[in-house]
Amino acid sequence: MENLSVYVENIKCGGCVTSITFELLKMKGVLSVNINIDEELIVVHGVDFSNEEISKKLSSMGYPEKGKNNLFKQAKSYVSCAIGKMS
Repeated sequence: MENLSVYVENIKCGGCVTSITFELLKMKGVLSVNINIDEELIVVHGVDFSNEEISKKLSSMGYPEKGKNNLFKQAKSYVSCAIGKMS
């Protein structure tokens, strides 16, 4: 079993957690996802998953790795968060 820990930007609430978890669990090899909102830490557990693909997916949702944030990513995170709140 592999683990990937990623510190990201823009995690604000449970809506963000719901969206991130839902999307990552759809990816090949991802078995579980743990998220610490306060630390903005995402830990992915699974087998044979691609670290690069997970980072790309998170960034496309508005949750880029620490230090890679911009206004566009912040806006995307609000959309992802809203979707998570409605789920």
